[in-house]
Amino acid sequence: MLIEKQGEGGYSYRMKPLRVLALDVDDTLLRSDLSISHRTRHIIKRTEQLGVTVVLASGRVPEAMEHSSRLLGLDKRPGYLVSNNGALIEESNSGVIIHEAMLESRLALAICDLADAEGFAMQMYQDDIMYVSRKNEYSDVDQRVTGFRQVVVENFRAMVNEGCYKLIIPGEPELLVHVESLLRTYLGNSITFFTSRPTFLEIMAANTNKGTALAKIAGILKLDAEEVMAIGDSMNDEAMIRWAGVGVAMANADERIKNIANVITEHSNDDDGIVEVLEKYFFGKGSEDE
Repeated sequence: MLIEKQGEGGYSYRMKPLRVLALDVDDTLLRSDLSISHRTRHIIKRTEQLGVTVVLASGRVPEAMEHSSRLLGLDKRPGYLVSNNGALIEESNSGVIIHEAMLESRLALAICDLADAEGFAMQMYQDDIMYVSRKNEYSDVDQRVTGFRQVVVENFRAMVNEGCYKLIIPGEPELLVHVESLLRTYLGNSITFFTSRPTFLEIMAANTNKGTALAKIAGILKLDAEEVMAIGDSMNDEAMIRWAGVGVAMANADERIKNIANVITEHSNDDDGIVEVLEKYFFGKGSEDE
């Protein structure tokens, strides 16, 4: 059954119906084999029919979200794609960009210099190509997951200087903690950074995350946070789960995400965790009905 946390005062209630459904992609919408189950696709489409706007929110680049968007029919219906962890927002059916936030060149170069000084490789995306400063096992795994072509760039710093939405530093989680500390010390509030997967430290412009992106979409739709549900599993989902009126953590989520979520699913991404949430909140079906 769903684990629901009570609000302050020991009670939990809703004043407004939910009008936006924001879904993380990897390890939330997608199963481990990168597919979307028929049950999940079906209930998302049923939820849309209630007048709910669906938002796919991912650390992926737009090109890596197209397949999921098409499977859900979002390429033919109004919705939104939040890519690059909030740095880019597009209308799903038109591709019209409604917001973008690029890393300033001076900051991007400073990040490159710091990573290089600490002995870390760097990675960035452009269209359907993954550019890396040097070959490494973590980028190789990412290539298998995304299907993107990997290109090693001899002068990565020069490429970064031309502009980018985000930079990625791959490495062992315990070592990336040290890099985070350095970024916090030297660049502080000038950037936004977090781990999307344990081995990827992602860095973007200040005040850029899935939560700020979701707030922009809600503003366009003239809705409050209370009317938004966000479902995710990783630390790059933290901001949108905190911001949304109903923040949901998958059963397979990072424990830190479970600690801040209002709701935790019983089932993982491989067992239709999204379905149990939507059945209850949009169709009034609880575990006692199953």
